[in-house]
Amino acid sequence: MAGRRIFVTGAARGLGLAFATAIAEAGATVAMADILQEPLRQSVADLQKRGFKVHGFPLDLGDPQSIEACARAAVERLGGLDGLVNNAAITNSGGRTSEQLEIPMWDKVMEVNVRGTWLMTNACLPALRASGRGSIVNLSSDTPLWGAPNLMAYVASKGAIIGMTRSLAREVGGDNITVNAVAPGLTLVEATEYVPKERHQTYHDRRAIQRDQVPEDVCGAVVFALSDLSRFITGQVIAVNGGFVMH
Repeated sequence: MAGRRIFVTGAARGLGLAFATAIAEAGATVAMADILQEPLRQSVADLQKRGFKVHGFPLDLGDPQSIEACARAAVERLGGLDGLVNNAAITNSGGRTSEQLEIPMWDKVMEVNVRGTWLMTNACLPALRASGRGSIVNLSSDTPLWGAPNLMAYVASKGAIIGMTRSLAREVGGDNITVNAVAPGLTLVEATEYVPKERHQTYHDRRAIQRDQVPEDVCGAVVFALSDLSRFITGQVIAVNGGFVMH
């Protein structure tokens, strides 16, 4: 990844921070964006203290103007863009049946996870085309691969990410841009603290590799999808879940 310029959304903590760290460790310069400004500031400072080239930018995926401003600032600071990791998302619908979901909740999940990913991608496409070796990695989830219950809005949004990945891969293949989705299983991060112990145990027991999944387990797939090792792989879904779902 030496010399690459990569933009990671939702990078203040959890999976996004793990991705930004792994990408920086592989030699790239990284733009990190998040709505959580203080955690982002601290994470950027911590990585800079380690000697990595990282920069932080505010981002609200629910606000189209924020998306445009963030993408523009990140591309300008990096001097171009070789890769985009669309990681930022919200869950919000956890623990509710389909009938218990409220329309505003559904709309907010779709606004951030689906529309936000679409708009951020569009904002970055000119710079990715100019790179000549652009890569987009969309974070989906294994939940739409097995039909996780009581999580309808989130599952639907992550299923949409898979469809968007495949469609966009065909649109931008002629620009030498690859577009792939990484679908993690239930990972031990702040965003999954709401998940009941029973669901964690189900994942643990039904995995081929029976242990908890941690952020570092997902980093290899993301770095691979951004690198020259995957230049002829596009429109694919890489499930990273220890064999819970064999996709």
